Amino acid sequence: MQNELLIGGIILFRCVRTHQGVERESNPLVDRIFCRICRISLMKRGNWNRLEKVNSFSANSVSMFFNCFKIAWRILQKRKLFSFINILGLSAGLTCCMLITMYIFNETSYDAYHRNADNIYQVAHEITGLGELKLASAPAATGELMKSVFPEIEQTTRLATMSYAEDKTLVSCHVGKEEEHSFYEKVYLADPSFFRMFTYDFIRGDATTSLSRPGTVVLSEEMAKKLLGITDALGKVIHVSSVLNGEHDYIVTGVFRPFDSPSHIDAKIILSIMGGGVEEAIKRQGTNIVSDFFYYTYLQLRPGSSAANLQAKFPSFMNKYAGKDQMGFSYKVIPFLIPLKSIHLEEDLKAAMTESSSKKGLYILGSVAFFTLLIACFNFMNLMTAQSSKRSAEVGLRKVFGAERKSLITQFLSESLLMSLIALLAAYLLTFMLIPLFSSLAGKSLSFSLLSDWKVVVTFLGLTVMTGFIAGSYPAFYLSSFIPVKVLNGKFSASFSAAILRKGLVILQFSISVIMIIASIVIGRQLRFLQRADLGFDKDRQMIVSMRSQSSRKAFAAVADQLLKLPAVRNVGGSVTYPGHYEGFDKNFYKDGESPDHKRDIKINYIDTRYLQTLNIRLLAGRLFSDDFYTADTTANALVINEAATQSLGFSKAQDAISRTIHSFSSGRVRNYIIVGVVKNFNFEDLHVAIGPCCFILNTPPEYNYMTIHVAPGNLQASIGAIGNTWKNILPSEPMDYSLLDEGFQQNYDGENKLFSLIKGFTVIAIFISCLGLYALAKFSAGQRIREICVRKVLGASKLSIVTLISKDFLKLTGIALLAGGALAWLIMNKWLQTFAYRITISWTVFAITIVIVFFIALLTISFQIIRAAAASPAKTLRSE
Repeated sequence: MQNELLIGGIILFRCVRTHQGVERESNPLVDRIFCRICRISLMKRGNWNRLEKVNSFSANSVSMFFNCFKIAWRILQKRKLFSFINILGLSAGLTCCMLITMYIFNETSYDAYHRNADNIYQVAHEITGLGELKLASAPAATGELMKSVFPEIEQTTRLATMSYAEDKTLVSCHVGKEEEHSFYEKVYLADPSFFRMFTYDFIRGDATTSLSRPGTVVLSEEMAKKLLGITDALGKVIHVSSVLNGEHDYIVTGVFRPFDSPSHIDAKIILSIMGGGVEEAIKRQGTNIVSDFFYYTYLQLRPGSSAANLQAKFPSFMNKYAGKDQMGFSYKVIPFLIPLKSIHLEEDLKAAMTESSSKKGLYILGSVAFFTLLIACFNFMNLMTAQSSKRSAEVGLRKVFGAERKSLITQFLSESLLMSLIALLAAYLLTFMLIPLFSSLAGKSLSFSLLSDWKVVVTFLGLTVMTGFIAGSYPAFYLSSFIPVKVLNGKFSASFSAAILRKGLVILQFSISVIMIIASIVIGRQLRFLQRADLGFDKDRQMIVSMRSQSSRKAFAAVADQLLKLPAVRNVGGSVTYPGHYEGFDKNFYKDGESPDHKRDIKINYIDTRYLQTLNIRLLAGRLFSDDFYTADTTANALVINEAATQSLGFSKAQDAISRTIHSFSSGRVRNYIIVGVVKNFNFEDLHVAIGPCCFILNTPPEYNYMTIHVAPGNLQASIGAIGNTWKNILPSEPMDYSLLDEGFQQNYDGENKLFSLIKGFTVIAIFISCLGLYALAKFSAGQRIREICVRKVLGASKLSIVTLISKDFLKLTGIALLAGGALAWLIMNKWLQTFAYRITISWTVFAITIVIVFFIALLTISFQIIRAAAASPAKTLRSE
């Protein structure tokens, strides 16, 4: 009996090795006969139950777990190409998912580190009557007035930027014996309670008292080193010059080290709000809470207080305390609360302190991560099921030896999990390598560490195990269901359901790829449209120079006169704001003879006599401002309006508006204006927003925030150098801070540009993973049909006809994916385009380009396997039949 058992075991071992491809010279028919003889012999001798008991004992032992992974590792080594493709696909999917998840974690973790983060809220305002306008800012008196009325509020604080717009401020300080003058971003004014509400890591000074006196300043560690060359800067003095707050000396009373976690208050220099022009403006405003939305106001609620209940009291609060001030305005102010942790994700807020993140963009990127990983899982399942025919004999022989189905499932899942874990290690390595590139594309400072980011590591370890289990579950249950008798008799054939699944997965993979290709094309075309659109003015070669100090404002006329003498300068104009950077000035107007109740809100820019000519804004009727009419225009409160304002005021034609009187009523006072000119509509805001009514008024006294310089054709850098020298001759102690209008206008689309860059990169990866799945299916199909191909060749079929025959099946799958993915992509991108007031239409060429790309990639992927199958020798293939 022992000899028979030994002989049978040797024969079966030989059969197993043969079917695993180790002894390829063995005859399959002989192997099947040996397997059947061995099984009958074992059953007759009564040793079958003994083998089952041994197998059951092994399955239940601890060593079985390690044995499964040991066998899995050997199988991966024997199927190197199969294992490499599987691991490559999974690692690519996991890498994409990890990078995007890190980005989403970063975007959703803003301000979470503050001790009282759950009880802090920002007071924002919805302005009704001006469209759907939501402002992140508030009037100065809002916080303190609310605290005096509502007992739920524990404390309040205010924050203000140092300029009307791009938070840049002129800071002077002594480093050694020399005094340096530079513009710096992220300079704020704050109440003394600011550091008592928000959590900062002070390395010098006392947070609770650092801003308690006028003329004090708190610096970040980085700014202390940059400005003063030292970290221990307590007691040092810096000089800050701004239009808003005046020129003052500030004593350093604190230095803080920023936390690693992001915050929507990315402050570098924080000045005391007391003792300057801002404090005087706050006193002048008094208790008015419906105008001058300049301050960012925060409330800290008492523990247990409900923000929703507090917000429900705001309408009655406004009726009681804002009723008188509300008179004369065509809009109504409705305050509401935003949780501190959600401020960064409020993309609809205007005048936000820092650039907010788009929830839609995060959803899109999250979907990209999910679907990329899903494609990788589909690819894995395809490769596993495609190997079923090669591993059918292995399953049959294992069952002959008495292996239970659950042990087979465990074995196949072990292989899947092992490949997933290897893919995870590769994904970690790829993530480390790609973090700098991804951070550059995303515009974020991202980092990854296995120790500090252990939550991410654990999350992705769990995700990898789940991915391996899900991706390997169907192959495991499918392969373990084979019937040994049929398999060992050579009657095994892939099931119809398995074939349908494989084809369905390929269709899903390419459908997702089609969606991402179309999205990339549409976003790219929309961005090109935004770059090339006619904005209604000359945006090229326009320099915007910031006038950020009292000295530069006083020197405006002298600088402009000298610049106009340069051959490199065509024209120079002054303004309070400029196109693409509207800063919230507006008035309510009504026509002569109408009731004040018929007010229309019209946005305003205060300009000089050369501004409209400098931008070459087209005149439709009347005249523009000029030096010849300066006195008359300022005395008569002359207006130049655009076409949209003409229509809003009820004039049928532009000419009808000329010399007509309109009125503005605010704060109980009526002011009269005369329309002297009408200009063609132009985009004074970015193309997300439709052109609305706007007008221009001469600024008196002439104080401008910006100087616009139209540079003549020629060497732009040389012209900028000549302009800089002129500026330096007049203002030697103040650097010239400038930007180019066309570049600044395009910054309004930074979010779309980043999204486009990310989607392009992940589209390439998704297509690559999809191609791996298609390659697997082509390899499997060519192997299954090799005998059919050889018979056709014997009967006279050409290689071209065979290639066409096999390719046709794959191109059908690709065509179905194009139809499904194309329809869904059209719906998604059409909705995305609705966020722009001016947009492209999705033309047929988008789908034509996608079809060419997808079919080319598909043919390129399958061509090698199909041509190889078509070139196979019929004699070698059919000799064993």
